[in-house]
Amino acid sequence: MPAEVMHVAADAEAGPVRAPLSRDRVLRAAIGIADDGGLAGLTMRRLAEVLGAEAMSLYYHVANKDEVLDGIADVVAREINEVVDALEVPSAGAQWKNAVRRRILAARQVLLRHPWAPAVFETRTAMSPEILVYHDRLLGLMRDGGFSYDLAHHALHALGSRALGFSPELFDPGDGSTGDVPAEFADRLPHLVGMLSEIAHDDPGSTLGWCDDQTEFEFGLDLLLDGLDRLRERSSS
Repeated sequence: MPAEVMHVAADAEAGPVRAPLSRDRVLRAAIGIADDGGLAGLTMRRLAEVLGAEAMSLYYHVANKDEVLDGIADVVAREINEVVDALEVPSAGAQWKNAVRRRILAARQVLLRHPWAPAVFETRTAMSPEILVYHDRLLGLMRDGGFSYDLAHHALHALGSRALGFSPELFDPGDGSTGDVPAEFADRLPHLVGMLSEIAHDDPGSTLGWCDDQTEFEFGLDLLLDGLDRLRERSSS
């Protein structure tokens, strides 16, 4: 058998060659784990298993789990920027509101693919450069609409995490329950009981938290954008 054929046969028996480890490959694997089972399942040991590597070899690319979390936050933020930068929506004058709304809702669609990401964004001690780019371009849309930097600054504070596509939780049942008021408090909390007996949240696929379903998110976002538009008009008159 020719030597070349023998080499090919040996390679086939050995199976496919794994791509070498890299920081990007480690972070992509971490995102896959989090997408499949949430952040609780993302450990350095599990990451090594998925990559088919020794746990110690990961530390050539990421120093620890915190660096993994910093990294995956940056990757998701970059994905958001790629999606929103592809939008072609007029933003001059009164069109700013629709442009900002479209941008924020597009960012939210990315987060719905990675529902663990808001929790990571909220716990990072250093701001992702990609998040800074996102907010810079959001400010640019406001400036197109006639916002002063002072009003735009107030607008970003008012929007808070909604600017990026998610809302902070008002309540957090924690165990996935519906948030029913405990029986011993029912007599003392008639209005909460009444509210909880009537409200219905959207399907789980549209949520990033118990209180952060699509209807609630858009309700709050539209209130803020409408109010900001009135302030914009008042400041330019």
